[in-house]
Amino acid sequence: MHASALPLNVTLAVLAAAVTHATWNAIAHGIKDQVLAFGLIGVGSIAVAVPLVIFGPFPLSACWPYLLGSVFIHVFYNLLLMRCYRYGDFGQVYPLARGTSPLVVTVLAAVFAGERPAPPQVAGVLVVSCGLAVLVFGGRRAGSGSRPESGPSRAALIAAVATGLTIAAYTTVDGLGVRLSGSSVGYIGWLMLLESLCVPAWALARRRREVVGGVSRRVLLSGVAAGALSVLAYGLVLWAQTRGALAPIAALRETSVIFGAIIATVVFREPFGRSRIAATVLVVIGVVLLNVA
Repeated sequence: MHASALPLNVTLAVLAAAVTHATWNAIAHGIKDQVLAFGLIGVGSIAVAVPLVIFGPFPLSACWPYLLGSVFIHVFYNLLLMRCYRYGDFGQVYPLARGTSPLVVTVLAAVFAGERPAPPQVAGVLVVSCGLAVLVFGGRRAGSGSRPESGPSRAALIAAVATGLTIAAYTTVDGLGVRLSGSSVGYIGWLMLLESLCVPAWALARRRREVVGGVSRRVLLSGVAAGALSVLAYGLVLWAQTRGALAPIAALRETSVIFGAIIATVVFREPFGRSRIAATVLVVIGVVLLNVA
């Protein structure tokens, strides 16, 4: 079947998720100890997930193979994301990791969900992906004269692309699973609870002394807040996936890289430059195409 244009409320929800996602990733990047950062994010996610599990409807049995599969994929996603932020600049690895997924989701949604995007939406996915590529590899550093902007290291490149593939995998799996759950609230609650238990446990096993006794109040609050924001961001996406096609939602969600670029410039003092301006224009054009009926 052909996927129709996204309703306005779905579009706004996914854009809100994009802003929220860029924010919590920026917080995670700002905590230098990535094991500690993602351990605290897991704690924050658990704190938000528990009320959803207690008060939300229990997901239907048909969704559980997808939900448990997504938990497994999410664990690898978090481990790979930690490596991304260890090896590369936020303004490069974040858009590369996020930008790998829309094209892959388009193919997976066609194969497993029978969703065939209309020509304008295919064009929108391609334009958004091109904009993200420009954001990673194009342009020059502000104030550097004619010196080209250095690209991500090989390790950062591999980690970011691998992260993007896990994003595409869990996006497709969750898109199918949440539609069978009977409750997007119950699905996100159980997903985030089960997923989030793994990383803090791993952090405790590796760095128990630092995690338990050596965390400053600022880092503690930042990490837990990032975890809460991560649940909100993905919860909005899962809700949207019950009301729209997977491929355009996946592409629209990746507008988070534009917000990430702004955060990278304002907070981390990474240059914005002409490449990011060009990427922003391309992504905006792509978003318009995604919403053409």
